[in-house]
Amino acid sequence: MNKRGWMMSMGWFGLAIVLFCFSSCQNISSTTLDSLKNTRKGQPEGIDTIPEAEPEPTPLLLDKWDSLQKNLVIFPVDSLRPVDVKVQKRLLRDSLRKEFNKHPKHVFLTFDDGPLVGSAAIDSIARARKIKVSAFLVGRHAGMGKGRQRDLERYKANPYVACYNHSFTHAYNRFNTFYSNPTSALADFEKNEVDLRLEHKIVRLPGRNIWIYDNVRKIDLKSGASTADLLYSNGYRVYGWDVEWRIQSTTGIPVQPLNEVFNRMRNFMNNKSSMRPNNVVLLMHDDMFQTRKGKQLLLQLLDSLQKQDYKFEFIEDYPIKY
Repeated sequence: MNKRGWMMSMGWFGLAIVLFCFSSCQNISSTTLDSLKNTRKGQPEGIDTIPEAEPEPTPLLLDKWDSLQKNLVIFPVDSLRPVDVKVQKRLLRDSLRKEFNKHPKHVFLTFDDGPLVGSAAIDSIARARKIKVSAFLVGRHAGMGKGRQRDLERYKANPYVACYNHSFTHAYNRFNTFYSNPTSALADFEKNEVDLRLEHKIVRLPGRNIWIYDNVRKIDLKSGASTADLLYSNGYRVYGWDVEWRIQSTTGIPVQPLNEVFNRMRNFMNNKSSMRPNNVVLLMHDDMFQTRKGKQLLLQLLDSLQKQDYKFEFIEDYPIKY
């Protein structure tokens, strides 16, 4: 073979090697990628891979606020330019308030003691305005005639009304006696849940402003504490309220004027002084709205809250966290 023929043979041989390597590398690369994919799917193929690092969770704004409220924040001390800890705490609180103000503000309109004579108005207003409301129901009231049963069914059929547990008997309004036997009180709530076919294990105690949920426990009167703790240990969440629109028990007429109630809600929201910042729970009663004047007051309240661009939420979603 002459020199030129030998070189051509070597050239073809080299090209064959290159093509073989390229094809093999492609196969290896494809196999490796498939193995990596399978490994990520939980099907290891014997190839060691470096697991992807999970991002560090970002502390919620609410967690930072809680730490400040519980005095768990450690402030730095600069010996050269000392700043009083109280000043640092105030500056941090102001900063967190500004951060909260960048987020929506949420109100929870809750109506106790239904179904009663005002339930039909609440139901129709919620549906017409497409406003979420929370009804804490009493089973004994639901059994007081066909009208009350009809109100209950309207509530349950309304997508803008969520129904929760306010006990079966409402303690017959003898609260100290009712709460003196927590086991009997628990049975009363359980009966209400079954009889009214309630979907959520959420309760409000009659005559008590008590909160127990997640890591929160706030008691107003000790006589209801044992019952609330027993409810919580049986899977219930217990919710109180920030602002109450009180009524005259004999007439059902609201005690405070509308402006007072609205201003209290707005102050709680602006000062971040409610149970949870940017979340304000208003307690009302079904029979407050049995008259034309009562309906007008409720509509005026909704107008005032909507002008503030507040968002209406169900109590099952409390609190909205950031």
